[in-house]
Amino acid sequence: MKYLVSACLLGVNCKYSGGNNECRKLIDFLANQEYVSVCPEVLGGLPTPRACAEIKGGRVITFDNVDVSEAFYQGAKAALEVAQKEHIDLAILQSRSPSCGKGQRYSGNFDGILIKGNGIFVQMLEQDGIAVMDVEEFLAQL
Repeated sequence: MKYLVSACLLGVNCKYSGGNNECRKLIDFLANQEYVSVCPEVLGGLPTPRACAEIKGGRVITFDNVDVSEAFYQGAKAALEVAQKEHIDLAILQSRSPSCGKGQRYSGNFDGILIKGNGIFVQMLEQDGIAVMDVEEFLAQL
């Protein structure tokens, strides 16, 4: 099995805040696995750090009301191309992210409320038939 993993989960400082979401349990699991990592937001040309963004009405908008949809869609497309080229079996992605969140994402109102929905990259992966798991879902099965 070959995995695609959100780079922030591996300790890469690519989160909007400039930090990461390092997950030692996942890193330990991957030690003997074949995997590649991506950050769709960085692939889309967004800087680190960058303004917090959420999906609202199909657009990705920052806290200060800047539309960054183009960068999110371009980055998701570039990350999808990596997944296709690498023949990925399963993507393990960061929870609640506007790119990588699966099943839940923030409301788009910057109020901390979670709603049902997927991030932009997850939508593209699923449309392409690539299996996706939220990191929390994946760790619960280990």
